[in-house]
Amino acid sequence: MTPPSTAGAGTGGSDGGGGGPRDVLTGGPAPSRRPKSKPGKRTRVRTAAPLPLLVPALLGLAFLVLPLLALLLRAPWSSMPELLTSAEVWQALRLSLVCATAATALSLVIGVPLAWLLARVEFPGRGLVRALVTLPLVLPPVVGGVALLMALGRNGVVGRWLDDWFGVTLPFTTAGVVVAEAFVAMPFLVIAVEGTLRAADPRYEEAATTLGASRFTAFRRVTLPLVAPGIAAGAVLAWARALGEFGATITFAGNFPGRTQTMPLSVYLALQSDPEAAIALSLVLLAVSVAVLAGLRDRWMTSA
Repeated sequence: MTPPSTAGAGTGGSDGGGGGPRDVLTGGPAPSRRPKSKPGKRTRVRTAAPLPLLVPALLGLAFLVLPLLALLLRAPWSSMPELLTSAEVWQALRLSLVCATAATALSLVIGVPLAWLLARVEFPGRGLVRALVTLPLVLPPVVGGVALLMALGRNGVVGRWLDDWFGVTLPFTTAGVVVAEAFVAMPFLVIAVEGTLRAADPRYEEAATTLGASRFTAFRRVTLPLVAPGIAAGAVLAWARALGEFGATITFAGNFPGRTQTMPLSVYLALQSDPEAAIALSLVLLAVSVAVLAGLRDRWMTSA
């Protein structure tokens, strides 16, 4: 006797009924082979937007973009060089850049360790501490300025001791501008660095400590290089926030040309007497904001 033929059940022959390829083990239809997508490549599906969502979405876009377009359309482009080369504008711009940079440096010195504490150390009340750290994000800036006056003013809770012991007076000084800007900008840095620390693998630090490094050495030699992109992004956000600060600055440091009058304060004063100068100054701040967004674009695109 000759054994039955297995040609149809083996390697994709027909079963006599015109069917597709058969599985060798089960005798049933072989599973269809689909092209595999490349790993790490996300497939985007085009979705048609329904009209009840499309209309309010376009209204929201117009609501955000229209004021910026109006600023560009009403800008005095012909007299822009003359407006931006005045001594008052350069004085306010220089003071803004110096104070924003100093506020960012202060935020880095005390904000990065605070972010590490919130991300790495378990202690009672950590949630409350995190809420207090992020409170300046939602606190009205004027209220923040009043709080700084109550704490660091000449008769404040801490300010009186600074004045009596060291002769240091912060309100209505350039140093007061730096303090006010750091108060409102540092939460941006802390949030960015804490998120990066939570995403980083803590086993690298643990491996460094098991090899004999101290906790501070592990932080300096291992953790900081590991989270450097997050620190850079947080520093840029803090710098941009400090550059545009208005409410806390005018409340705590006042508005004195050459000493505490930053660009936002200069825009506010120019709007009352010279609207064209106010538009020109606003365009400078707008250009700085666009530059910040362009600088952070690669980080956002890679994390999306």
